[in-house]
Amino acid sequence: MKAGRRAALGAVLALLVLLLGVPGSSAAATYRVAMKGYAYGPAALTVPVGSTVTWTNQDTAPHDVKTTSGPVSIHSPMLNKGQSWSFTFTTPGSYGYYCTVHPDMTARIVVRAAATSAAPSHAHSGAAGRHETDSGQRPAPSPRVPSTRPVTKSPSPAKSAPPSASPTSSAAAAVPAAPQSVEPASSARPLNGLLVLTGVVAGVAVLCLLLVGSRSAR
Repeated sequence: MKAGRRAALGAVLALLVLLLGVPGSSAAATYRVAMKGYAYGPAALTVPVGSTVTWTNQDTAPHDVKTTSGPVSIHSPMLNKGQSWSFTFTTPGSYGYYCTVHPDMTARIVVRAAATSAAPSHAHSGAAGRHETDSGQRPAPSPRVPSTRPVTKSPSPAKSAPPSASPTSSAAAAVPAAPQSVEPASSARPLNGLLVLTGVVAGVAVLCLLLVGSRSAR
């Protein structure tokens, strides 16, 4: 029974997490305004477009909600103690409102518009330039007068032979660059401490065997 209850509780928690993590749930959230102490709380509220605001009267005196400014006119019924009224704002803008019974009770709600990406504007500079060129008047070009002087051809200068490459530069180019000698990295490695210890132990063992053999021979 305990295992079944735990499984059911885990399923409920997982469902709650899934519902809370659904994207777009904050856009249609519900905001609450309390009518308490002959005042609206909070007196200033900013909500995204599509949000629902609920007013609840917590005073013994009746209150209502009536807009004094804004893109849409709002007027709620008279609310007694414990009663609520809701309104969904679908038009962005700034809404100022008050209570008709108690004109000193004033508040304001700002509804933000949904973020939209502005379309890029392309400047038609080429068409405008062509239009200005067509509309403007250009002066007619003056005719050219042919020259009466005889045309004399100057002798073409002899082509100069390309400068011969200097022997020093050609010799330097012919000799290949000597390869750089690369010194091999030293392959010597320091002796391992474990190998040294093993050698010492082996030497001591051999010495002991020799001593035992000499004593037995005597």
